[in-house]
Amino acid sequence: MSTVYFTSEITPTRLIDLYEALRIPLNGRIAVKISSGEPGGHNFLQPALIGPLVKKLGGTIVECNTAYEGKRSDSKAHWQAIRDHGFPGIAPCDIMDEDGEMALPVTGGSHLKENFVGSHLKNYDSMLMLSHFKGHMMGGFGGALKNMSIGVASAHGKAVIHGAGDPELLWAADHDSFLESMAEADQSVMDYMGRKNILYINVANRLSVDCDCDFNPHEPEMADLGIFASLDPVALDQACVDAVYASPDAGKAALIERMESRNGIHTVETAAALGLGSREYTLQTI
Repeated sequence: MSTVYFTSEITPTRLIDLYEALRIPLNGRIAVKISSGEPGGHNFLQPALIGPLVKKLGGTIVECNTAYEGKRSDSKAHWQAIRDHGFPGIAPCDIMDEDGEMALPVTGGSHLKENFVGSHLKNYDSMLMLSHFKGHMMGGFGGALKNMSIGVASAHGKAVIHGAGDPELLWAADHDSFLESMAEADQSVMDYMGRKNILYINVANRLSVDCDCDFNPHEPEMADLGIFASLDPVALDQACVDAVYASPDAGKAALIERMESRNGIHTVETAAALGLGSREYTLQTI
């Protein structure tokens, strides 16, 4: 059974407290994987919140280009979004697929044989998966598992995952196969980096039904929940899902309908079946 650490206070200081609660310092060249946020949106993790932790780590904020047509689909436009959203003011930034991609082997996958990630991933020794937990149009919700799969994938790799192995099926693949492919991509990243070299933090604030990839997201219908951290991405996402259901706002929030209608929990189920973590956890309040 895994441990998930939690605080209801969403502040820069408490974010550092949650990282330190994990008691495994990240070493070497540290990548901090976030969503840079589609221009027009405003729910992405703000530099003022994450800046002190990123600076403490001496980390580099990393991202990859998108597979959909938008203002982050090519590096030039994506760099502008990164600048406009203020991230260079807190840390060096890196678009990992700006110079191409590399293939990571997927072991025992039902859909993927390889996962295509930004080639700059090879420049890092460890990674903080710093995710904004929220809804998602296709995945149902986005947390650590989505950030590590779709988020670390190159633009082409994103299409491969969405297409369950076939990028030509970007928006047309069997839905559960897409969810399973995200978990398979997670496996490849964890195997490549080494499981002791990735830590996971989810910030459950601005809980819109829509992802940070949406340029015009709906306003949240659920109050902020807090910050969650774990060495186990499966337990972490499960804990956030459970917290959404336990929220006093659960009955009126479209987020739950979005998670259920897209069968979002299936990514967590598949990741657990692949041995990436446990859905059983203890919640320790910090």
